[in-house]
Amino acid sequence: MARYTGPKDKINRRFGVPLFGPSKALDRRNYPPGPHGLRSGRRKKSDYAIALGEKQKLKFIYGVLEKQFRGYFAEAGRRRGITGDIMLLLLETRLDNVCFRLGFGNSRQSARQLVNHGHVTVNGKKLDIPSYQVKAGDVIKIGERASSQQLGLRMLDLTQSVPLQDWLALDREKMEGTVSRLPEKEDVDAPVNLQLIVELYSR
Repeated sequence: MARYTGPKDKINRRFGVPLFGPSKALDRRNYPPGPHGLRSGRRKKSDYAIALGEKQKLKFIYGVLEKQFRGYFAEAGRRRGITGDIMLLLLETRLDNVCFRLGFGNSRQSARQLVNHGHVTVNGKKLDIPSYQVKAGDVIKIGERASSQQLGLRMLDLTQSVPLQDWLALDREKMEGTVSRLPEKEDVDAPVNLQLIVELYSR
């Protein structure tokens, strides 16, 4: 699931929400995929199935594997505060997600690829670890290589109409972003019920 390459509209229709961004298919066919999707509609699910679905949604949104996801949950449980909220903020402060929020990628998948291929620097040092946890004050910049600059310009052009998150600052001319502060729960728009995920892992 870390690199889901299948049909995204199919996943959006399965859960009934646009997990990968706006979905025209979901607008046209607001029912589950498959030959029996229209007839079955949204059947009533068990509590376990609902909680499992919430977990799967969050994993699809941020593109993490089950082992990674459990690691975030364990780390959130060790910290003081509400476990679900902390886990969400740990996912939100991944380097690939921050690059996506800055507009260095038009999807989290493209932002992850940008990081993996060494096109991004953090505080002046090249970093190719998508799961790196950014901190307040970190400066994320597109690398100086010609290929990096070209890719950065293309992505910023594609995402110029996307609003910037309040906890980030962006200098488009320098292709440089700064983490002004760490995000809070209110800054994250993930369409999931975090409490159900916590209860699922606490069983």
